[in-house]
Amino acid sequence: MKLVSISDRLRKRVDALEFSDPVTHIYNPLDYARKPHRLYLERYGTNKKRAVFLGMNPGPFGMAQTGVPFGEVSMVRDWLGLEAPVGKPEHEHAKRPIEGFACKRSEVSGARLWGWAKASFGTPEAFFAQFFVVNYCPLSFMEESGKNRTPDKLPASEREPLYRACDEAFRAMIEVLEPEFVVGVGAFAEDRAKEALDGLEVSIGRILHPSPASPLANKDWPGHVNRALRGLGLL
Repeated sequence: MKLVSISDRLRKRVDALEFSDPVTHIYNPLDYARKPHRLYLERYGTNKKRAVFLGMNPGPFGMAQTGVPFGEVSMVRDWLGLEAPVGKPEHEHAKRPIEGFACKRSEVSGARLWGWAKASFGTPEAFFAQFFVVNYCPLSFMEESGKNRTPDKLPASEREPLYRACDEAFRAMIEVLEPEFVVGVGAFAEDRAKEALDGLEVSIGRILHPSPASPLANKDWPGHVNRALRGLGLL
């Protein structure tokens, strides 16, 4: 399967990269959560899409646990119908344990995104007939304290080779899925999509990120998304 091959190449490329302080721990769910990640690609990434939603990188209680983008455990298991064994990262942070599908913490961003998809489309099959969701960067970065560090906060010498690998993988996925639109989930994703897809015939837009750190997202995130997607002609 083409998406699996692209993901495998990306996994190997980012595993070879090195990162320095203040990053002390790096999780790559394409390694230890490979089984559910592959299930997601094989079940839902087999057809051409109208639009692809692009996230930033794994959240600690989402893709870091399940291998699925925005992969809040209950939504992945109970709505997407995906569950598989999850291992452990080589260097695990005591404050950010990987428990896989046994994780009891909810990833708010993932619960919001997949909850919106469920409310809007009813079944995963109806959603994935038109749409797909991927993350730009597969790595989760943590500092000694357990604090998350996003890819854009890395020094340029570390960020640039990471972006090259992620750009190439994302562009290859878009060439396979052939969407009319790419929708960045937040400004970072929109910017990376524009860079990675330069020269391709695809329209690029943006929706508000569902993070609880965003006051707007906490008020009516589904409403913001629906208005943005109607503006793009996707709803």
